[in-house]
Amino acid sequence: MASGAAGHAKVQASSDSRSIDDVSPSNAGAVAAFSAPLHRRLKSRHLQMIAIGGIIGPGLLVGSGNALHLAGPAGILISFSLVGIIVFFVMQSLGELATLIPVTGSFTEYAERFVDDSLSFALGWAYWYLWVTVLANEYNAVSLVIRYWTDVIPQWGWILIFWFIFLGLSMLGVLAYGEVEFWLSLIKITSISIFFVVAIIISAGGIGGKKIGFKYWHDPGPFADSINGVAKTFVIAGTLYAGTEMVGVTSGEAGNPRRAVPRAIRQVFWRILIFYVGMMFFIGILLPYNDKRLLAPGSKTAASPLTISLEEAGVAPAASVINAIIVIAVISAGNSSLYVSSRTLLFMSRTGKAPKFLGRVNKAGVPWVALLFSNLIACLAFLSVSSSAGTVYDALITLSGVATFIVWGAIEFVHIRFRNALKAQDQSVDDLPFKAMWYPYGTYAALAANIFLIFFQGYTAFLNPFSASSFVINYVLLPVFVILLVGYKVWRKTKWVKLEEMDIWSGRRDDVRDADEGAIGKERSVLHRVRNVVIG
Repeated sequence: MASGAAGHAKVQASSDSRSIDDVSPSNAGAVAAFSAPLHRRLKSRHLQMIAIGGIIGPGLLVGSGNALHLAGPAGILISFSLVGIIVFFVMQSLGELATLIPVTGSFTEYAERFVDDSLSFALGWAYWYLWVTVLANEYNAVSLVIRYWTDVIPQWGWILIFWFIFLGLSMLGVLAYGEVEFWLSLIKITSISIFFVVAIIISAGGIGGKKIGFKYWHDPGPFADSINGVAKTFVIAGTLYAGTEMVGVTSGEAGNPRRAVPRAIRQVFWRILIFYVGMMFFIGILLPYNDKRLLAPGSKTAASPLTISLEEAGVAPAASVINAIIVIAVISAGNSSLYVSSRTLLFMSRTGKAPKFLGRVNKAGVPWVALLFSNLIACLAFLSVSSSAGTVYDALITLSGVATFIVWGAIEFVHIRFRNALKAQDQSVDDLPFKAMWYPYGTYAALAANIFLIFFQGYTAFLNPFSASSFVINYVLLPVFVILLVGYKVWRKTKWVKLEEMDIWSGRRDDVRDADEGAIGKERSVLHRVRNVVIG
């Protein structure tokens, strides 16, 4: 324990020596823009709602149609359930780290401190790319969905309109982001819950006049393309689950991460079970996988399977409402995509892994340069204007899905290194404010599963005939990731961090308490008194 305390003191001294107060008055203002901290204003309710519904976007509401088309109703249940199990253990690992060390750099910073700076470099750029690609997916999805109502405005026009909406919302600051996400997530969760109830009634014949039951599980069948279809939907599941790790990033701007993060992490299991697996189940019983209206490569327009199922049941007005909810989901998901990509880029810039100009923060604590840069790169969504929308969407979602598995695998590896360091530095696991469930079995299993899926998800490219384009889309990120890692290691001459020298102390916030904790205490007191009155 003494060695750990000494390490703590050493790290604290090093941290203090890098204080912004050391700069001269003549350049303090200029330096402040590149070193000013982000504002820690996210409250517990923000993180909990972000964890429950923050990433329920058009990917889930529209992309699920493509998943159904490729795998069939049983196929999507298998792929989304298996990936859901992986997500659960990834979040357990990240929850342990983010509760103890809540930093905006999150697992990108953990990789630097617990493994090797070169892994942090490659991981940071892969994660930034993931979210820029997801953002491009959102632009492409909203341009498709709105055409359900009208095609007066061209697709590129809708992309441009939402480009400015997303940027404007992101410039308002972290508290505004938290509030917007809280209310939009509440709308999404409520709406999807209502859809589940309506789906049950439709399936039973209460709406639409015909009983469906499990009719489409028999004709055209439970699987669209046997195991090949399941393999193709793993990357879709990975992309649609992407964002569960967002809690780790938001913890750096939380008022009291020790209370907020564990609560948010505990919501993951129910979110996976209800909203993801539940959505796959209901669209699988309401629609056949060969319905031509589902989004698939070669389609010119697209609609959500939710919209199609309501239309099929003769509930046209309700279908328009669902489409409006999808637009709300786009705004929410786009808001989150820009938030995470900009914070990742900010950390990269301030640690010398990205150009310095990207590290600017304004007085509101907004990394505006990183926001603008990320949004500009997301303009690759305009590719869909000159190609089939379905084909472009499929390529984008595959690329981001592979990046997701790489990131999740890295999180698990970083967690294993952290636990090994605790042991090497004679630190007790019992002192952790949040402990990952079923460690080490769950962590090692999730690491192995992610490595397996990175290679397995694209195996259909090797089937006869060999598809060169599919091979490139499925595997191009792997050599790029290795080149980034090895190239940075050779260039910077980085070293593997020894367990005994690992910094497991910086970033802890034992003394911080959420600003609204007192209000929550009063709220509980009032509820307790009301309960006593009712009982009495």
